[in-house]
Amino acid sequence: MDISGSIYSFPKEIKLLIGSFLVVLSIGFFLGLSFVNETTNANPDGIETQYLGNEDIEDAPTMKFKKSEREILTLVHNHMLSLSVIFFLLAIILSTTDLNKKFKLFLMIEPFASILLTFGGIYILWSGVLWFKYVIIFSGILMTFSFVASVFVILMQLFQKK
Repeated sequence: MDISGSIYSFPKEIKLLIGSFLVVLSIGFFLGLSFVNETTNANPDGIETQYLGNEDIEDAPTMKFKKSEREILTLVHNHMLSLSVIFFLLAIILSTTDLNKKFKLFLMIEPFASILLTFGGIYILWSGVLWFKYVIIFSGILMTFSFVASVFVILMQLFQKK
């Protein structure tokens, strides 16, 4: 099988492999976002409560305790490693698409900055810098935008004839 530099010229089997990968990856990615929404209500105070707890609020609907350092380090470590691999693979596939070079470069590199800001930000928030919850939200939204845009471009070009 000859894989040249353009997604249009990939063999049918490779296109199906990439398409299947992107569908399953997207399901996993959006299940993760669903979990984030479930645990934080996708708002700044929910993010703060998720990691710093709410044991000082007597009538809290759900009691949450501050995460231990071990829990935070495990969460940050696991997410930084796994998302780095996911976005690296996505960037390799995206590099074969016919897209404006600057926009393509943005979609390939931006997720790595967002990974650092989102998960490094969780550690910084946990350390007591409360305003960092806004950085976490912004970088998480930007990471999601990059993911959706990359998958959309790849899928559109994957089964399109040039």
